[in-house]
Amino acid sequence: MYSTAVCPFCHRAEMLLNSKGISDIEKVRVDLDPRLREEMMSKTGRRTVPQIYIGDRHVGGFEELSALDHAGRLDALLRA
Repeated sequence: MYSTAVCPFCHRAEMLLNSKGISDIEKVRVDLDPRLREEMMSKTGRRTVPQIYIGDRHVGGFEELSALDHAGRLDALLRA
């Protein structure tokens, strides 16, 4: 998950994943290294954080992660 230290949506995404039993979240802090933000933008086409990957799949930001959960599709994705 591409994130920053002060991003409220990053914290919400982490809380949602924790509630699903996912505690080992690799955080790539784009606020610590501008090259990492450039990498994120190149990979995702987006400038905002969080940018969440589950495995190799780019899920998007918190809103997309939450939408997957509300649609009942997040659990299966996390198990895969």
